[in-house]
Amino acid sequence: MQYINDLQKIIEINSYTKNREGVNRVGKIFDAWLESLGFTTTLYKRESIGDHRYYSSKHREGAKRVLLLGHIDTVFPEGKFESFSEDEEWVYGPGVCDMKGGNLVFVEALRELKKEDREIQNIDILLVSDEETGSDDSKYLTMELAKKYDYCFVYEAAGKSLEVVTGRKGVGTFFIDIQGRAAHAGNSYTQGYDANLEASYKIQELVGLTDIEKGTTVNVGKIEGGIGANTISPHAHLTFELRYKTLLEKCRVLEAIEKIVKKAYVTGTFSTLSGAIQRDVMQTSQESLDLITKIEKITGTQVPSEERGGVSDANVVSSCGVVTLDGFGPFGDGDHTVNERALKSSFTSRIEMSRVLFKHFMENLDFKGE
Repeated sequence: MQYINDLQKIIEINSYTKNREGVNRVGKIFDAWLESLGFTTTLYKRESIGDHRYYSSKHREGAKRVLLLGHIDTVFPEGKFESFSEDEEWVYGPGVCDMKGGNLVFVEALRELKKEDREIQNIDILLVSDEETGSDDSKYLTMELAKKYDYCFVYEAAGKSLEVVTGRKGVGTFFIDIQGRAAHAGNSYTQGYDANLEASYKIQELVGLTDIEKGTTVNVGKIEGGIGANTISPHAHLTFELRYKTLLEKCRVLEAIEKIVKKAYVTGTFSTLSGAIQRDVMQTSQESLDLITKIEKITGTQVPSEERGGVSDANVVSSCGVVTLDGFGPFGDGDHTVNERALKSSFTSRIEMSRVLFKHFMENLDFKGE
């Protein structure tokens, strides 16, 4: 299991999204690994974050193409959580499942094919550097590149029973700025326009848009406002998040949010909305379910599936119409905490599944599944 040593090498390099140097150090290691397998590296250089990296194989024109998608950034700043350790069952460290470990799964699977003297064709790889902060920069590159592909496999962590992911909620982050008018709370109470009071009405209306049965949630996660106890609040600021499972729900909630922002519950206040949808919904499609059926026939194994509330760059590619499956990485838990770990045995099974899939694809330039 040489790849465990490789995993340790990249885990012990801090690649916090804002640590440009560290992210690029990890990226250069992937450059070396993948170039040794015949891939050509294209860098999309950035100044404030790490470079995005695109690896292309040889292409047979007119044939189907597969994109393997991952990210090389992690969530902890330098000095917070950087160690690697292991025991008989688990490996521990930042990124072992989210998602340096996932990236290593496809690298190792491609290495196994290289040992068989197979030339890799029509399989390309994109590693982005800002997924953990919302892919605000890379999503435009991902959408542009996605147009070239028929299939996309994303190597985020597998489910507990090695499920692949067919659907993910869409997510958006928004802000409401409320302007009121300050006044002395004792001498001039009625002359003020209370922005904090306006915020309280808006919070209740926003949260009321939640529909758990339909998978829609609105969470006002941060409230700011006011000057002090003796002053009517002249301003307030709300930060909230929307998550949804269907495009219909997205439209419903966005329309309702506009109405809530425009309405002044407290006379004299005025509100403005900013923010946007970060990643649109990845809805389970018949095409993705059909692809799972083909994968089961190709690999001779059962491939369970699930939908998740969290988002990934699978949302971005799926929104471009590409048949997309996520969760091809190892099983792990504790991601985004100092307890992150990944199950060693899941690396073995995921590497083998990817090896078989890649081999089948290169022999047929499609996933036939007969």
